[in-house]
Amino acid sequence: MKTSLLSAFVLAVCAGCAALVADDSAGGSSQLGSVRAKAKDVLGALPDKMPGGENDSAQLVALGRKLYFDKLLSVNQTISCNSCHVVDNNKGGVDGEATSPGAFGKRGGRNSPTVLNAGFHFAQFWDGRAPHLQAQAKGPILNPIEMAMPNEAEVLNRLRASPDYTALFDQAFPNAGDKITYDNLAHAIAAFERTLVTHDRFDDFLKGDDKALNSRELRGLDLFLNTGCTTCHQGPLLGATTYQKVGLIHPYENKEDLGREAVTKDEDDRYKFKVPTLRNIAITGPYFHDGTRKTLKEVVPQMAHMQLDKQLTTDEVDSVVAFLNTLTDKPRRTRK
Repeated sequence: MKTSLLSAFVLAVCAGCAALVADDSAGGSSQLGSVRAKAKDVLGALPDKMPGGENDSAQLVALGRKLYFDKLLSVNQTISCNSCHVVDNNKGGVDGEATSPGAFGKRGGRNSPTVLNAGFHFAQFWDGRAPHLQAQAKGPILNPIEMAMPNEAEVLNRLRASPDYTALFDQAFPNAGDKITYDNLAHAIAAFERTLVTHDRFDDFLKGDDKALNSRELRGLDLFLNTGCTTCHQGPLLGATTYQKVGLIHPYENKEDLGREAVTKDEDDRYKFKVPTLRNIAITGPYFHDGTRKTLKEVVPQMAHMQLDKQLTTDEVDSVVAFLNTLTDKPRRTRK
């Protein structure tokens, strides 16, 4: 009975959403405006700059860009930051792997999250162990499974031996006494990452473009707003503002990764992870913290079941997935 009522409601919503793009009447415009108003209130558009970006010089960003792509920062010079968080070649800030191979081919236990828009997140890493981009940038270089450099001193020795880096650090930190430091390295990488702000059709819709979304995408947005998804996936990032237990109502099969509990040592944080952003979600799979789901058509009904105790129809799933595809950065949206 409950499912039938929900389906009837969804069909009514779908009919209304279809009318939004086909009917220029006052009623249709009003209904479209209502959906937009709720989306703006609960979600909102991404700002044009990440916090702190207004203070980053061109020289600092240029240094950070070079460091981000430089394999010199890995012990055997085989991988860079970009190896796991690919931002060139139209990629979505991930490598497309369930878990990423490090300098020696050994894989970590968690999926590499996208670096796109990461400076807007309230914390970094799945478990939130780094409070901001600069702290996050320090970790992988010294992680024995990832870039595996033995210590900060060895990293700095490599940089100081390079005439290019000597000049670039001097330009980026003209007033610093000791310019090539580990803190400055992380500062520069973070500055480059703060430039990775994306722009998508959903923001176009929020800013008043009535034709930015088609009828199915509008239907998916309405379902997203009214089914319960925004309990966790809220704000301009559609996530990345809270921690939540994976398997809130129905358990998730992976019981080995304790999530945030490993950081806080608090049993109440068991299986809690940072709620991932849904911006660019269509091009940042595979999904979940362990990278076990390959497609959004798998993820959407599983999340509805695990977190909301709801069963979505195939049409509902397709509509929500259609909406999620509108969150892809426009320059990257042609990626297959």
